[in-house]
Amino acid sequence: MLFAASLFAGAISNDRPLVVRYHGHWLFPALRVYADRDFGGALPTEADYLDPFIRDQFSRDGNFALYAPCPFRYDTVNYHDARPFPAPPSALNWLGTDAYGRDVFARALYGLRSSVLFAFALTLSGALIGVLAGALQGYHAGRVDLLGQRLIEIWNALPDLYLLIILSSIFEPSLALLFVLLAAFGWITLSDYVRSEFLQKRALDYVRAARTLGLSDWQIMWRHILPNSLTPVITWLPFRMSAAILSLASLDFLGLGVPPPAPSLGELLAEGKDHLNAWWISSTAIGALVVTLLLLTFIGDALRESLSPDRHRAHDNTQERS
Repeated sequence: MLFAASLFAGAISNDRPLVVRYHGHWLFPALRVYADRDFGGALPTEADYLDPFIRDQFSRDGNFALYAPCPFRYDTVNYHDARPFPAPPSALNWLGTDAYGRDVFARALYGLRSSVLFAFALTLSGALIGVLAGALQGYHAGRVDLLGQRLIEIWNALPDLYLLIILSSIFEPSLALLFVLLAAFGWITLSDYVRSEFLQKRALDYVRAARTLGLSDWQIMWRHILPNSLTPVITWLPFRMSAAILSLASLDFLGLGVPPPAPSLGELLAEGKDHLNAWWISSTAIGALVVTLLLLTFIGDALRESLSPDRHRAHDNTQERS
């Protein structure tokens, strides 16, 4: 739900309302730019929809404005708030503002969206590379497996955090740089699971029958062995997403992730550390991380239990007794 709300909030820019009814006319600020003087002001520039004067215009003479649930962007500063920043939660800023006057709830939503999309892309790339590497090693075995395992051990021994620090000193930190580096190491665990499944199933009767029928190695691997080896892959996905979200938050907290002012949960944690009196900043980031990781853990446990062979055997035994 938080992710869906962040997508909805991301469709609205500059705190514009979705729909405005003004002096009998229907206006759509989310799709079109309106000037301040279009709503009774004196300026030809774009209207500031946080301005108390504009909001007062929308509340009189049958006018009204429909705002998004979160009427802020991640970089919007509410200059009309007279309270010093960071300000505690209020009716307009549900989770308060940070040290720069930006809405904490909006930054958490945008940061959560970035984290989930980043983790999904990282998990997908890791699944593709891990399945390919594990399938080739497990199916061919012998020298291919031996050489592949030695190369993977050498690659896995490289310190990825040190590599990230070195690359961050050379290139400007970005999501693309993080994605390339983390994707280069995020497939190794899955490749071991897939390799063991292929090593076990390559000697089964249905694989020998497929070879006898003249099927190629690729047809046997992808049409016959892989569909019967997807259990570890499916159960690995939620836990990999959890690890990716946590890795991104940790790197952002250390200043090695997404550069500001882009929102991120790790950046919120770092800002909360610098402003311990503003408890709402760190509490929001911690709460978003805990809920997201907890939900992904529950999904992973449910998938692992539903795909467990022991569970299916127990269900078959129960049906036989009945």
